[in-house]
Amino acid sequence: MTDTSTDPALDEWRTYDEFAAGIDTFRLPNTPLAGTALTLTLDDDSTLTLEFSEDAVVWSGLGASGTDPYDAVRVRDDVVFVNIPMRSRPREAVTVVFSTTTNRATVIRSRIAPEAVDGTPQVGQDFWAATTDAGPVSGDAPGPSRDLIGKRNLYRYSPHHLYEHVYISSRRYAWQCLEGVQRGHGDMDLSTVWKFADGLYLFCFREFRIAVASVWLHDLGYQLVTTGIFLGLTGEGDAEHSRAGGHIYPLGAVSYPDAQPV
Repeated sequence: MTDTSTDPALDEWRTYDEFAAGIDTFRLPNTPLAGTALTLTLDDDSTLTLEFSEDAVVWSGLGASGTDPYDAVRVRDDVVFVNIPMRSRPREAVTVVFSTTTNRATVIRSRIAPEAVDGTPQVGQDFWAATTDAGPVSGDAPGPSRDLIGKRNLYRYSPHHLYEHVYISSRRYAWQCLEGVQRGHGDMDLSTVWKFADGLYLFCFREFRIAVASVWLHDLGYQLVTTGIFLGLTGEGDAEHSRAGGHIYPLGAVSYPDAQPV
């Protein structure tokens, strides 16, 4: 039974750095990409080039260039999740998911706005479908999906992080914390879901109350694991990048008989 004696008061809203500590405990291990070079062609006909060494990536695209650390996870044998937590542009992160089988990819840019605006998440996100130059392109292009609408899942990120998600529509999801420093807290925030491949869904959210956004790749196939990252502002107002990941426990789903969510 969960001890509720230390539950936070509902008005004691936790900062991003407080809830993110340890949220990568059950994350899949990192994979090296040293010697890998990719040129991605985005769906707006721009390009993003990536040249990986042991602990850094030289990148060019999205109107800028630089050399930054990277974090890579092989979520399936042929699918890699890469995040670039930029030091050269500390209020930005670029996340790339690519397949070595289909040579399809997605690119997500997360950016912290200079100032908070009421009613608008301070961390925004841009999305592109892309292809790589690693070989012939096959399969469907990644794109927006309604497949998660109505689903209800638990996410266990560590022994001290347990969250519930309910996917409300194509634009919003609801969450609550069952275990952790945010226990008793919850909200409904903006979200984006793209299907990457069979059973693989890109899930991104942008919170209203806390200056934070996240990028996740949910593997809802046999593995039932998720790999993700956060970008947000700490309680001190500094930009911070965090890794995340864990296990997925489906609770069920509902279907709408007539009128459908947006």
